[in-house]
Amino acid sequence: MDDIDRIAAQWRRERPDLDVEPMILIGRLSRIAAIFSAEMGKTFAKYDLNGATFDVLATLRRAGEPYSLTPNELLANMMISSGTLTNRIDQLVKMDLVERVKNPKDGRSVVVRITPSGFARIDRVVTEHVATQARILARFPAENRVEMNFLLTELLDGLSQVSPTS
Repeated sequence: MDDIDRIAAQWRRERPDLDVEPMILIGRLSRIAAIFSAEMGKTFAKYDLNGATFDVLATLRRAGEPYSLTPNELLANMMISSGTLTNRIDQLVKMDLVERVKNPKDGRSVVVRITPSGFARIDRVVTEHVATQARILARFPAENRVEMNFLLTELLDGLSQVSPTS
């Protein structure tokens, strides 16, 4: 019995009318997400990054040559607000990891392009990031990971049907 089981047992005792099964699953997923975030954050911090700045660099790097995207393309790939993106880009510009340059397809707009130092940094970080993720999951058998990935995909698919107001 872990802390989540104890919490559920307390609710079952105090409110037997409630089905706390969703609370148990969401509680475990939340704790897992927090552990993942903390461990990956340690990797990012070693490179003077955080999850947000890593996300921008990784998005630009995996876009392929010329490793640049318009702000709208970044927004579509990252699912964040434009204000949040602007802040992240500003941080990375100050660190000389990305730059804003005129869009070669439309001189009235800009693209965000990874700099050579940004390219070198993200390649080092993503290598260690993947190793961190492998280390985190090392004690979870590969066959269970396949099943868990399938189940989580189904959960995410079902959640995409949920209205943000429900």
